[in-house]
Amino acid sequence: MNTPVNTADAAVHGAGRPSGAGTGWLDRLDRGIGLLVETPAALLVLAEVGVLLVGVIWRYLLHSPIIWSDELASILFLWLAMFGSVVALRRGEHMRMTAIVGMLQPRTQAFLDVVAITAALAFLLLMAEPAYEFAVEEVWVTTPALDIPNSWRASALPVGFVLMIAVALLRLARLGRPSDVLRAVVAVTAVVGVMALAAPLFAGLGNYNLLLFFVVGVGAMVFLGLPIAFAFGLATFGYLALATSTPAIVMVGRMDEGMSHLILLSVPLFVFLGQLIEMTGMARAMVGFLASLLGHVRGGLSYVLIGAMYLVSGISGSKAADMAAVAPVLFPEMKARGAKPGDLVALLSATGAQTETIPPSLVLITIGSVTGVSIAALFTGGLLPAVVLGAALAALVWWRYRHEDLSHVRRASKAEIGRAFLIALPAIALPFIIRAAVIEGVATATEVSTIGIVYAVVAGLLIYRQFDWRRIYPMLVETASLSGAILLIIGAATGMAWALTQSGFSSSLAEAMRALPGGVPVFIVVSIIAFIILGSVLEGIPAIVLFGPLLFPIARQLGVHEVHYAMIVILAMGIGLFAPPFGVGYYAACAISRINPDEGMKPIIGYLVALTIGLIVVAAVPWISIGFL
Repeated sequence: MNTPVNTADAAVHGAGRPSGAGTGWLDRLDRGIGLLVETPAALLVLAEVGVLLVGVIWRYLLHSPIIWSDELASILFLWLAMFGSVVALRRGEHMRMTAIVGMLQPRTQAFLDVVAITAALAFLLLMAEPAYEFAVEEVWVTTPALDIPNSWRASALPVGFVLMIAVALLRLARLGRPSDVLRAVVAVTAVVGVMALAAPLFAGLGNYNLLLFFVVGVGAMVFLGLPIAFAFGLATFGYLALATSTPAIVMVGRMDEGMSHLILLSVPLFVFLGQLIEMTGMARAMVGFLASLLGHVRGGLSYVLIGAMYLVSGISGSKAADMAAVAPVLFPEMKARGAKPGDLVALLSATGAQTETIPPSLVLITIGSVTGVSIAALFTGGLLPAVVLGAALAALVWWRYRHEDLSHVRRASKAEIGRAFLIALPAIALPFIIRAAVIEGVATATEVSTIGIVYAVVAGLLIYRQFDWRRIYPMLVETASLSGAILLIIGAATGMAWALTQSGFSSSLAEAMRALPGGVPVFIVVSIIAFIILGSVLEGIPAIVLFGPLLFPIARQLGVHEVHYAMIVILAMGIGLFAPPFGVGYYAACAISRINPDEGMKPIIGYLVALTIGLIVVAAVPWISIGFL
């Protein structure tokens, strides 16, 4: 949920080249490339839904499993990830941290945006040839079910890199001043050249290179506004090329491994499901029922916001989609009742942090894929911790609104509440259907999203009679773009995590954590502090991919249940993600609410305290996370 690159496009336009006839051919070329990559990306999302759904039907209903369905889904998935990454780069939607850049003057911001694109271009140019070599090598590997060369799948990497190179060049030509582009190219080339000349120096630094490349280097690039995936990629490529003898093709292989986990296929499918929920009116129906139930209570609509985020988070898997589904429905009425904009965006951000553990959270899925923890156990264990944090928020809402004047608010009748419940019932049932399908073995955590998609389509067409076919294609493209941005981060972070592991850092970290005095309590406290910081800077997914494989084994050795530890880690990252001034989730909530970030800075402090108290309770009482496993 980090701020995407396109948030600064206006600044680039404002300080950059004038639009007009001179750029008309560039605009036409951009539209052509858009059509070239967006249409296949949208079709790939549809194809994945179809392949997985057919697999579920044949295995569970017809009792005749299709042995090649997962393999075909895996092949298509890498192509979807790469085409989605291209779409995200073209649309300026790769995740980046802009808290520092946003404080600078518009002219400086515009130049740094050009630097970000140029640095991304440098990474793509460095990776294009190794990606091609990797695809060529994969021709000798044959897939077990389809019996075709694995190069059909691996070719997605060089094709995606070449398309991203074209898109990056086009973005520089369209959005940057010639002087800014020239200075950026010179600066990036100079940095690469100096690093290459200093290679003998790096060879003698040993593990100090980890600090130089992965702390100083990544930190500088992230805070300068480089997209996170490319910052990770550049740091890892630089470390392997300058401080080790490892060929770049190995990094491509690690990226391929990170992006090819079939469990991650649920990422685009749940993103698409979240958009369907909003489009069909199911989210509005749920919020309407809760409002009729609690609208007459002091602070009632705040309770509705907490409950609505809980229910919607159980469906979409995307915090941005959750907030976008709930805020436009509730905020106008809450403002009419006298709520201050700052209070609204503060509570919206707090509920975003509260619901990070509710399945099918993308962070839960990522933890399962990189640490080996059972996805079904994570889905079950994540429900009650969110209730605890929700109760803490509700207690603070009660205190803040205990003197609210509701003399002008009419209480909904029992008939109105019953009618709203009947309308919302099909929508409320969806998260329970999804969870039941996983628990009962109807579908895997990857496949269950297709059941939700079919359910949402049927409900939209037959029950809510709200289904705009014209929105399907843009929703598919948006799904591919967001998924590509997430998956490229996972791929780059997997390469970085592998480099850290090979360097011996993981064993050193494990020894340091095991040597902490105080045993389990101190380990958990240190983990909470570390992941709050990581969550504010990196967001959940890259932080989990980097540090999950390192810290979860230590937790197991200390006797901490892996699901309990997962809940602690996720909630800590959620607090960091939505805590200003660096929590980028907070700024996403402000953008969705159309509220100035300054207005929520003071009100959110109380909510962060409430969330922290709830997190301490969850950490101190393991039963909350594992009692129903």
